[in-house]
Amino acid sequence: MTKLLVTILLLLSTTVTYANTYYVDAKSGKDSNTGLSPDIAWASLKKINQKVFKPGDKILFKTGTVYIGSLEPKGSGKANAPIIINSYGEGKKPQINGHGKKLHTLLLHNIEYWEINNLSITNEKKCNEGKSNEDKGNQGNNRQARRRGVIISAKDIGELHHIVLNNLEIHHVNGSLIKKEGGGSGILVRNRGNKIPSRFIDLQILNSHIHHTERNGINFTGYSSRKNWFPNLNVVIKGNLIEQVPGDGIVIVASDGALVEGNLLRDFPDTLPFGEAAAGIWPWSSDNTLIQYNEVSGHKAKWDGQGFDSDWNSIGTIIQHNYSHDNYGGFLLVCNKGSNYKQDNNIGTVKTIIRHNISVNDGIRPYPTKNKGIFSPTFHLTGPIEDTHIYDNIIIIPKKQAKVDNTLVEIDNWGGPWPINTLFENNEIYFEESLQVKLKNIKDLLFKNNKFSKNIKNLSPTNNIFGDNKPFDLQQLKRLAMQKTGWDKKQ
Repeated sequence: MTKLLVTILLLLSTTVTYANTYYVDAKSGKDSNTGLSPDIAWASLKKINQKVFKPGDKILFKTGTVYIGSLEPKGSGKANAPIIINSYGEGKKPQINGHGKKLHTLLLHNIEYWEINNLSITNEKKCNEGKSNEDKGNQGNNRQARRRGVIISAKDIGELHHIVLNNLEIHHVNGSLIKKEGGGSGILVRNRGNKIPSRFIDLQILNSHIHHTERNGINFTGYSSRKNWFPNLNVVIKGNLIEQVPGDGIVIVASDGALVEGNLLRDFPDTLPFGEAAAGIWPWSSDNTLIQYNEVSGHKAKWDGQGFDSDWNSIGTIIQHNYSHDNYGGFLLVCNKGSNYKQDNNIGTVKTIIRHNISVNDGIRPYPTKNKGIFSPTFHLTGPIEDTHIYDNIIIIPKKQAKVDNTLVEIDNWGGPWPINTLFENNEIYFEESLQVKLKNIKDLLFKNNKFSKNIKNLSPTNNIFGDNKPFDLQQLKRLAMQKTGWDKKQ
């Protein structure tokens, strides 16, 4: 046993001994240097992209420097010796600017055990003086489908472990606003391949600021069909700020057990074309997703536009302890497309739990949607969804403008079976106007022990509590909701 321990320690020490720290300085470095100290730093991304890095290596960019092009590092670390990218010195984050020349600025393809910290990443050129219109388009100023800031990619490689993005600024990535064209995003996580099923284990996106990325903030694509189900594991998206993003904020796809926690999403610009659907945070073909302690506000998508969503082919989604407010499309969507239900192994959206959330002034879209006219219910349940449990939430609905939808819950049919076995219980619903809140197409939905501030037309008082029409005080209700849910202590 002692000899074995000594052997392991020697192997570990060997890994650390041969690791190097490489410095990169676009202002005073040279690619002919060794890069092994700040005085003999490298100068370019090209130099980094040419090298295959080893476990324990570090690549440090000098603060205040700018690099034009794409960063495409090679090599993999190990569990005890990840490869680290970071900055050195004092000042602004080093900027990697793709100038739109490729569909990515940072590409992490078929590598593992990498940690990327403290970089500014953009894929758009702002300065156009002296450039022709053709040059401007090539430099990332015009929208292009599938343009990203960061792509994390696995193809025909098997399992890739421990990719961490931390404290990045990802901004000004002008992809397409049209989802069917391929959209665009700040970060895309992509696993694919026909020869070897591939996925990520321990993928973390932490403490980053994502803004002015089009169409989306963070989104995934992967093995979404149950026929070739191979989900990512241990995905964590935590502590990020996402703003000025018109489409989807955070979309988890083809993952099992993902955690989306403590993110702030706000100020979604109203620039999507009519018919384009988007929402704040949601899983799509993912199981056991836990979405908690997030704040989503100001979503303005022309269709959907809710703060939160439990979507297609997903089992066991939990949305809890979140704060949703001022979203055009409402607080919550739970949905599944009925036209392909039980096809391609779409098993429905099953066992969604919505609890301990706060919704304030959601469902305020001021104009008609493309297909359904005035439509922005607080809760929208549609298609083959089963065993949805909505409880212990606080819903606050101030007086709405004329012609704005005033529906609390709407149930409808997205091309197939209707929702079944929905339980709505122990919720507190406060609304300013008497008879303001309506229910539509209620089927197989049980209301139980809910507290309403005023009577609701067509809802029996049996098993529900109606208030005594006390004056509506929005600020006081918000304070009480924050205290009751403990949200005020999490700020």
